[in-house]
Amino acid sequence: MARNRSHKTRRIARNNSVVVIGLGRFGRALALELADEETEVLGIDEDPEVVQLLSGSLTHVVRADSTKEAVLRQLAVHEFDRAVVAIGTDLEASILTASLLVSFGIQDVWAKAISEAHGRILSQLGVQHVVYPEHDMGQRVAHLVRGRMLDYIEFEDDFAMVKTTPPTDIVGQRLADSGVRSRYGITVVAIKRPGEDFTYATADTVVEADDTIIVAGRTRQTERFSELQ
Repeated sequence: MARNRSHKTRRIARNNSVVVIGLGRFGRALALELADEETEVLGIDEDPEVVQLLSGSLTHVVRADSTKEAVLRQLAVHEFDRAVVAIGTDLEASILTASLLVSFGIQDVWAKAISEAHGRILSQLGVQHVVYPEHDMGQRVAHLVRGRMLDYIEFEDDFAMVKTTPPTDIVGQRLADSGVRSRYGITVVAIKRPGEDFTYATADTVVEADDTIIVAGRTRQTERFSELQ
């Protein structure tokens, strides 16, 4: 049985797919989303019920102890280009697993952290991408609650993109005439008419009241713009 699993995972790895270790709420949602986007996913978890639940939903799902190097090598995890450690409450398992993935030389390792201290340890181990799902989601929801934002993405270096509705003082005007960039310090990058798809905004785009727009700029400036009526 172990040989069959190793053979399958080797085929997955050559296709530049993703291994997701830890299939709790975060790991499961991530793995299923990747699978929906036609990414081949190897899922690993110690809980047999979780493995059974996801059997057939992912390319391959295995019950295994991810803190054991021999086990991961048998599953050909070392051949993957991308790996996610989504283990949450078991800090020791998270750290040991992440350490093994880094030692394998995997190009992109992502790991979930549940605290700043946990995140620092993961970074010190050499994990390239440390994520804080609960913290990040809390920040995102807080931004959405504050104004008329429909969606919000904050990048590093104090830059954000916001999906919102246009304030009344730019409605009916060409973007070139609205002075939106000089007055508010943001750029309207895309626009969506009701019943249509998003398209790139240009200087000649005329904004209507029932449009949805995406704006980009410094975080605080995008926030202020979304609060305009």
